[in-house]
Amino acid sequence: MTTPGIPPLSAPAAELEDLDRKHLVRSMHRGDITDRLVIVKGQGSTVWDARGNELLDAAGGGVWHSPVGHGRADLAEVAAKQIKEIEFFTSLLEFTNEKAIRLAERLAQLAPAGINRVAFSSGGSEAVETAIKAARLYHTRKGSPDRTWILARHYSFHGATYGSGTATGFPPMQAGVGPNLPHVEKLSPPYPYRAKQLYGDVDPTDFLVKELEDTIERIGAGNIAAMIGEPIMAGGGVLAPPPGYWKRVREVLSKNGILLIADEVVTAFGRIGSWFESANQGMDADIITAAKGIAGGYAPLGATLMTDDIADTLIGDGGFFHGYTFQGHPVACALGLATLDIIEREGLLENARRIQGWFEEGLAPARELPNVGDVRIEGTLAALELVADKETTIPLDWSQVEAVAFETRKAHGVIARPYGHNFVLAPPLVFTEAEARRATAAVVEVVSRLRPDGTLAPR
Repeated sequence: MTTPGIPPLSAPAAELEDLDRKHLVRSMHRGDITDRLVIVKGQGSTVWDARGNELLDAAGGGVWHSPVGHGRADLAEVAAKQIKEIEFFTSLLEFTNEKAIRLAERLAQLAPAGINRVAFSSGGSEAVETAIKAARLYHTRKGSPDRTWILARHYSFHGATYGSGTATGFPPMQAGVGPNLPHVEKLSPPYPYRAKQLYGDVDPTDFLVKELEDTIERIGAGNIAAMIGEPIMAGGGVLAPPPGYWKRVREVLSKNGILLIADEVVTAFGRIGSWFESANQGMDADIITAAKGIAGGYAPLGATLMTDDIADTLIGDGGFFHGYTFQGHPVACALGLATLDIIEREGLLENARRIQGWFEEGLAPARELPNVGDVRIEGTLAALELVADKETTIPLDWSQVEAVAFETRKAHGVIARPYGHNFVLAPPLVFTEAEARRATAAVVEVVSRLRPDGTLAPR
């Protein structure tokens, strides 16, 4: 027996769930999470699981993703057409393909001024890996081989590969797999909600700039290749810096000959309401990494964008001995071009700004709840920082926030994401006002049932 609208399965849902437990190692896999949710269909901002449950995707495919929504027939046609023409051929050495060329041209047109060159990859981690290697090699080619250090920040997320994972500011990413990439230093993040704890009575931007200057002096400017940072820290809990923060950081880096890598894997392509958020923040980046929204989630695709000076330096004098098998994949790049067209044609940058307004209105009641320390909304990103007590601001445990996410899905059919002690929303850019109201109402209802000890009262 099948549920209307759900495609026939090759096996019952319970069998698929058991097979997953037996064979599959999944992203951030943990043995204590035994539930399985087999997603089999999507349409717009709605998905269905193998048991026939209809769920509102308020988390962008679960990972700040899926800007143009699920199940688009127009993108299926784009992929099919490209596959019929050529499904894949390498981008190695002299080989290339039209879709990669056209997408690189389009990205250069959309990117901040001065960013004209693109190296494709299969996702955000690879894009950051490329950026780190590019920054180090650039300095070597320019006669400064000692510039190997990378500055990153605590609570950042830059990926899970060797280099990108070391730059990530969450210790579990590095635990037990060392030695990690050498010469990576973590700085404090801009975190206005916890400013008193982190910076004392000092202005946050003054504190952070001074810390940066002191770190450069300690390591030595001539030893530092680049700093990497998200314009707005998504994984850290939607942490937007104070006005002027990035402009002052950029000035310090430029004075010391240090490159700036803007990690826009989450924030690019409309997530905050613009093509690239780094430009709005005054970062004036030398390198930009992008991924999640670039092909709508319809194929794995990432990109490392850079200046002509950096690109020409890398490919000269022996070349950039670096690359990935599926770099510039024709199908992924065709989908990337079509996704950018959809974002533009359907006015999704503007809708992202409307979603922000709907979230601000819908989540306003949460600000008064005893277990909500802060509510942060930037474009289509929203985070509720959950605490045991507003006065002490002691964070709830991750497991308690996971329970909130599970209950939101179970009681209301809404998928939102636990991220440390933050409960986050990041829906597709096609989210409607009715869907935003449903999602925010669900979140407020569940969080309102939190007890002082972090457990949930019955509905």
